[in-house]
Amino acid sequence: MHDEHRKRVRARFLSSGLTGFPPHNVLELLLFYSISRRDTNEIAHHLLNRFGSLTGVLEAPFEELCKVDGIGENSAVLIMLTFQLAKRYLTEQASTKLSFDSTKEFQDYVAAQFVGCKNEVAYLLCLNNAGQLLKCCPVSLGTKNAVNLDNRTLLETAFLHNATNVVLAHNHPNGLAAPSSNDIQRTESAVKLFQQVHIKLLDHFIVTPDDFFSMANHAKFSRLFMSNIVPLTGQIAADVTIT
Repeated sequence: MHDEHRKRVRARFLSSGLTGFPPHNVLELLLFYSISRRDTNEIAHHLLNRFGSLTGVLEAPFEELCKVDGIGENSAVLIMLTFQLAKRYLTEQASTKLSFDSTKEFQDYVAAQFVGCKNEVAYLLCLNNAGQLLKCCPVSLGTKNAVNLDNRTLLETAFLHNATNVVLAHNHPNGLAAPSSNDIQRTESAVKLFQQVHIKLLDHFIVTPDDFFSMANHAKFSRLFMSNIVPLTGQIAADVTIT
């Protein structure tokens, strides 16, 4: 009986994709490939009851997935892998010929990097002279409330990808899309740091699950990004934690 049911669900998927599939059927189908001899429809409902939605299931941590009745390590890995594959696909597709001048598309791409992040993470986006994206690189993984940026890592990342322009981005997973005093200080330091090596910091983005903030496009902070590419005198700015 289960075999015939699975054949029908697979045939429906092959015929029309996931169109018309409710969330529990999506998970049911996915779990066919990690659970061979059990009603995965029931397990799919357990997952949705625990995490509230299909998105909640896909973003759930490994340890929490394994607490659900019927979900073993293989199933938990499969669910996490599915989410990461979708994220990789979307970000790689969006990065094709992406330019800093295409503001909405560029910001959508940056926001996608933070989907599912429970802790603060910082990225450095490396751009060429034309403002085209060369590489988006994670440069620090922090805690729920802060992330430390190491100057050496920032410079090495920019040099590795031959960047002449860069953009900083980090998230506030549990806060507002607005810069803290530490964020402002870090931005000032980063501008000076990159000026030393003739690289321009174009912007510092702050991302939350529901919002997006561009410091360069805000009247209060735009002055930070208006300086020319001229080496400053004195020592390179110190590392700063942003929050």
